[in-house]
Amino acid sequence: MYWIVIIGLTLLSVIVSNRLTAKFKQYSKIRLDGGLTGKDIAEKMLKDFDVRDVKVQCVEGMLTDHYNPSSKVINLSRDVYYGDHISAAAVAAHETGHAIQHAESYSWLQLRTSLVPAVNFSSRWVMWIILAGVFLVNTFPQLLLIGIILFGMTTLFSFVTLPVEINASNRAMAWLENVASYEQLPKAKHALKLAAYTYVIAALSSLATLLHYVMIFLGANNDD
Repeated sequence: MYWIVIIGLTLLSVIVSNRLTAKFKQYSKIRLDGGLTGKDIAEKMLKDFDVRDVKVQCVEGMLTDHYNPSSKVINLSRDVYYGDHISAAAVAAHETGHAIQHAESYSWLQLRTSLVPAVNFSSRWVMWIILAGVFLVNTFPQLLLIGIILFGMTTLFSFVTLPVEINASNRAMAWLENVASYEQLPKAKHALKLAAYTYVIAALSSLATLLHYVMIFLGANNDD
């Protein structure tokens, strides 16, 4: 049953990811009315929400768009930063949504930020401990339990991320009504919704994997 769920979630993740990539590629060919670039979108949205202490900068790479709360910088990939199309507008508005969350002390973002040090530590060691714990589950089950606790931290982070990402997308969709035309707005909203689905699938996959390790641990204890 576990493998059916994992395979199903993996296939769903691939489908959504491919669809998201295709849609963003399609929408990157549709120029936004007014010719606003991703940089323009981010700066205008920040101004409209009276957020004055956040910078917008261009970074190299693909899918490198993110907001850094520690430095208060919205990092946009080159295509988004200079792009004047619907995809660039959607991504820029979404990342700006995170900056506005930070400015408004959005509780879920604060919680996610507080979890980052623990998650960074867990991510560094969890797979090694889980692997060793599975091999030694019959002789040293406590090691697997430690791995489960560490993996549980990353799973918790995945679920805390959901409201943060969905809220940022909702903020972006609401604000884009100011700059996108009646024909363009549904396309931007569709791209943002597809992006949100990837986080949902990632969280469910993490939960399924966590439950699998829990079942291994409980099975070893029952054998004893």
